[in-house]
Amino acid sequence: MAKKNFILDTNVILHDYNCINSFEENDIYLPIVVLEELDKFKKGNEQINFNAREFIRELDLLSNGDVFKQGVSLGEGLGKLFIVVGKLNCPKTNEAFPNHIPDNYILATTEHITLKLPEIQTILVSKDVNLRMKARALELQAEDYISDKVLNIDLFASQHDIIETEDSDLIERIYSNESGVDIKEVEFGMTLRPNDYFILKSNKNSVLSRYNPFTKKVQKVNKFKNFGIEPRNAEQTFALDILNDDNVKLVAITGKAGTGKTLLALAAALRQSSNYKQILLARPIVSLSNKDIGFLPGDAKDKVAPYMQPLFDNLNVIKNQFQSTASEGKKLDDYLKTGQLVIEALAFIRGRSLSDMYCIVDEAQNLTPHEIKTIITRAGENTKMVFTGDIQQIDHPYLDAESNGLAYMIDRMKDQPIFGHVNLVKGERSELSELASNIL
Repeated sequence: MAKKNFILDTNVILHDYNCINSFEENDIYLPIVVLEELDKFKKGNEQINFNAREFIRELDLLSNGDVFKQGVSLGEGLGKLFIVVGKLNCPKTNEAFPNHIPDNYILATTEHITLKLPEIQTILVSKDVNLRMKARALELQAEDYISDKVLNIDLFASQHDIIETEDSDLIERIYSNESGVDIKEVEFGMTLRPNDYFILKSNKNSVLSRYNPFTKKVQKVNKFKNFGIEPRNAEQTFALDILNDDNVKLVAITGKAGTGKTLLALAAALRQSSNYKQILLARPIVSLSNKDIGFLPGDAKDKVAPYMQPLFDNLNVIKNQFQSTASEGKKLDDYLKTGQLVIEALAFIRGRSLSDMYCIVDEAQNLTPHEIKTIITRAGENTKMVFTGDIQQIDHPYLDAESNGLAYMIDRMKDQPIFGHVNLVKGERSELSELASNIL
């Protein structure tokens, strides 16, 4: 395969600080303006701030060589890294985009390297769709950073499997035996992954089923209430089953708006509250209209309160299942007062060791793959982590259905016994909500 040159945009580095090791034997060129942009992100507690600092440290270790003229080797089997400075040969860019802004300098660098080394294919790598379009308008090659993209996202669009069988006696055995039926006794003509959920159906009967990787059996999935919340369809029944399994330490619940993702996760956590020291419910803050939360009035808690309100709304739904004098409602209030139930912004838990907790991360589709990894690696003993989200409803400017952290985690973890994923399809919020979700 012919060697290539790649020009990196700043957002690629902020997405994955280790990205320069993902281009194999090809050479990488960094426009000097990228370093200026990274400098603006050095301070802060968000993941992009951490990524900026880590990349700058790595660059410092590499810059002992002549990174500006000869380039520095990135290691065995990898290409070289160059930093581009000085006057650039870029007539097309200067004519089309004369404004001196960082994006245009990155385009100018791409054109300069393309003209300087015409025998080598030069490609701009950016997660900014608009910048890629501007590059193509100048007849420059551009592509997205795809090293952590999920190639098959069909599992986020489908309902549970319905497996047909002519063996109605098998279904009866699964019904009557709580421990389930050995997988060796079941012939489906397909390979079951750990914690796969499905409906086993014959012309006489059917049963909600799960393949349990710990017992190597196909088991019946029972329907039951969790802190006043009762499942309304098969997928919600599957979700509550995996959320209540102590052996499964990592769970992903996906689905469109109104399917009950967060509500089910919170209800399951409250049902198991005696098994954990704390229930932690968190969500990432993705500011709207390019405004940071700093422009909001008040202290740190006041600033993040609007972003956390949907989580409190789910808590109120559960609370409203009970009479005002019921012990469950009072228990919820006590959990909040004593800190046994904590609702806060995801940024506030970064760096903590999460031990003996039931952690729910809402809106996880707005996290990068590296952010997901960072959170999961904080898990200590007796901690269960649940990620909920809708990969079609992403607010992050540089993520999509294939590159977000939630899809990445599900794709990488799908064959692990301690991981389970349920995709919710049917909206249960209201008839109006379901109609709007489907046709608008």
